[in-house]
Amino acid sequence: MFYEDLSEYDYRDEDEFTDRESGFLALWYHPAYIRLNIGWLEAGKPYSTGTVPAVFVEKLKAVQEAQRMNFCLGVHECDLCPEGGAPEGNGEVRIPGAPGVAYAAPFLITHYITTHGYRPPQVFIVAVLAVDVEAWAATRWPNVPFPWVPDDVELLLE
Repeated sequence: MFYEDLSEYDYRDEDEFTDRESGFLALWYHPAYIRLNIGWLEAGKPYSTGTVPAVFVEKLKAVQEAQRMNFCLGVHECDLCPEGGAPEGNGEVRIPGAPGVAYAAPFLITHYITTHGYRPPQVFIVAVLAVDVEAWAATRWPNVPFPWVPDDVELLLE
């Protein structure tokens, strides 16, 4: 599934966070922020390449450990890899950017960066580096590791 970097995300109308410990508790809402695509790569489509700071990759991995966003029933294989050896991803990542903007990336983004040399836009790198990963990792249900969840969120309980 390909989307140009920094184009407006329109794949799903709502955002859904799943509790990382139970896997069954969830909350969903219609976001009041603009979501911009980052790292939705596809074979045959051009993408930016280059080096990124190692601290950025480590922080992005830590965010992915803390956050479970838009998990689906199926998985997506990296179609940039040779057949048979492609990792699979499920879900997305949300990173807060400037006020009113969040970046929407596929869960495979760290694979794209480390294996295929993808270089996300600098605004995304800066936004990831600004995340307080320790606070996000310490967040417990029903709170989620993302700052802009509205008060009228709908909860799905076990």
